[in-house]
Amino acid sequence: MIKLLAKIFLKRQEAGSAGEREAYGILCGLVGICLNLLLSAGKFLAGTLSGSIAITADAFNNLSDAGSSLVTMVGFKLAGAKPDSKHPFGHGRIEYVSGLIVSAIILLMAFELLKTSVEKIIHPEEVDFSFAAILILAVSILVKLYMAFYNRRIGERIRSAAMRATSVDSFSDAAATGVVLVSAIVSKTAGIGIDGWCGAAVSIFIFYAGISAARETLNPLLGQPPEPEFVEEIERIVMEYKEIRGIHDLIVHDYGPGRVMVSLHAEVSAQGDILILHDVIDNAEQKIREKMKCEAVIHMDPVITRDPVALKLKQQVYELVRQIDEKMSIHDFRVVAGPTHTNLIFDVVVPFRYRMSDEEVEKIIEIKVKEQMGTEYTTVIQVDKSYTG
Repeated sequence: MIKLLAKIFLKRQEAGSAGEREAYGILCGLVGICLNLLLSAGKFLAGTLSGSIAITADAFNNLSDAGSSLVTMVGFKLAGAKPDSKHPFGHGRIEYVSGLIVSAIILLMAFELLKTSVEKIIHPEEVDFSFAAILILAVSILVKLYMAFYNRRIGERIRSAAMRATSVDSFSDAAATGVVLVSAIVSKTAGIGIDGWCGAAVSIFIFYAGISAARETLNPLLGQPPEPEFVEEIERIVMEYKEIRGIHDLIVHDYGPGRVMVSLHAEVSAQGDILILHDVIDNAEQKIREKMKCEAVIHMDPVITRDPVALKLKQQVYELVRQIDEKMSIHDFRVVAGPTHTNLIFDVVVPFRYRMSDEEVEKIIEIKVKEQMGTEYTTVIQVDKSYTG
């Protein structure tokens, strides 16, 4: 159904464009609202006729899902607004905010359902499940699995955390409705009343879905490392230029889906023609914009490439640092020789939450340099953190 609707309503949208992203978000939101309202009405009717708190709880869960789809749809619409003087990087993060609101709605509904289910456990009532109620639950499971499938597929296509969270929510709903279906079958065939317990199980499923959805949307708001594939592709594009010897200090600034800025340092020969090298950097920036659909700023970092002494010292320090930890790396290496000692100036990159403090890292490198390379060498170290995970 989604594929057919996309062909009808999205045929004028360019693949990979912000317009396609917004259109897919609105389309999936509308479909989600319609399907969830139908499921909620059917389950509410079945729950009322049978007196089942578990089915009624599931009906209100679907009603909250319809509200969530509405919030997501509005979020996509607002996120698609063009940049303005007060928001020069656009409004893309509104999509994450809408996802967070959806998570809050899910968690609130889970709490209310858990409270009602506990009351039903304490004060159980007779439940009369009908064949129609069981059929409605079975159809609901199939519909929710379909919704989980298309939300996941579209979410991956447009790289949307909000839609991936909606997919997780739909899959959790299918599992929760499965629990209710088991309750109905057990009650009808064995006469064992587990309705309140199944309602509690449904609420726990919804809690889990809400927490998962919150994590999916809160992390990009706070700032998270970019996907490894994205980093690898940036590195591949930049390193295609033979004049660029290496890159470091790669930072990805995420201002919302489709609004990403990349900054990095590109190492070039200090002996090269600055005008030619500047042209190379400009070309690399433009290629990133075209292929990755994001803004790019590259800082040109001159490095010594023809001094055999400096190159040998750099290699020695690199191997020494790798002895301490293979996750460490160095860059911006310079040598300043004096009459009594030689300064080795460089940056060392360590992971976040490393077992040693920055001061301890500096100290152990200094000690090893003097032990393995000579006491005439003094280290001047800047400790960096990797922003790409």
